[in-house]
Amino acid sequence: MADVEMNGARGADWPARSVEGWIIIVTGLNEETTEEDLQDLFGDYGEVKNLSMALNRRTGYVMGYALVEYALKEEAEKAIKGTTGTTFLEKTITTDFAFAKAPAGGRGRAQPTRRGGRDRSTSPGRR
Repeated sequence: MADVEMNGARGADWPARSVEGWIIIVTGLNEETTEEDLQDLFGDYGEVKNLSMALNRRTGYVMGYALVEYALKEEAEKAIKGTTGTTFLEKTITTDFAFAKAPAGGRGRAQPTRRGGRDRSTSPGRR
């Protein structure tokens, strides 16, 4: 998801800011990674505002990815450049921005049809 290129090429403005800050996704994590391990690694690139790791409910181990949030885009960019492709806890990790801007010219909202609403069938009671 994060490593999909928008319209075939990445421009300088493809990442999108979340409500709070700049979120990067870290994939390829060792299942025994802890939040403290990630805080130590990504804290070297700036202040980590938030860190979220998905855990398997059955085993309690990490599912292989995490989200790391920075307040500044520059810190997130430094973290991506400094960590992607590196070995962390015996596994190679990949990092990238988690959110991307929508491509220009795309359908942002559903276009009204002749019925005046979205392109869907009418309810059974209104036929």
